[in-house]
Amino acid sequence: MPQAPAHRPLTIGELSERSGVSPSALHFYERNGLIQAERTAGNQRRYRRDTLRRIAFIKTSQRVGLPLKDIRDALDSLPDGRTPTKRDWTRLSRRWRQELDDRIAALEHLRNDLDGCIGCGCLSLKSCALQNPADELGASGPGARRWGLPK
Repeated sequence: MPQAPAHRPLTIGELSERSGVSPSALHFYERNGLIQAERTAGNQRRYRRDTLRRIAFIKTSQRVGLPLKDIRDALDSLPDGRTPTKRDWTRLSRRWRQELDDRIAALEHLRNDLDGCIGCGCLSLKSCALQNPADELGASGPGARRWGLPK
């Protein structure tokens, strides 16, 4: 494929090829306000070239486990919808650090208690170290009380 001039907007196919993101994912990002396209007279999408950096930001944010809502909020916090810079990433990643630390701690807890599941088999919620440490939920009455990682 011939190189596009640096000033010419990208088609969805070009953006997909350059970013490694499928056209359907690009449509999804657009519907969710993460990226924007302009429309030609023939109603075809055209993306500014700096959209590539926004997509790199989105992919990196997703890789560290951030939900799309947080990514959109971060992008919306940038003036005039501009593309994130290295300085922006530093500022935004500081904001996410505690949330990531909490997730890491929860995963470490899950990993460390996983061996106890072999004996439990989830047949005895009284002794389940993951779902009911020290039978703390027993005082709440019968039936399921919690689902998910312990806090």
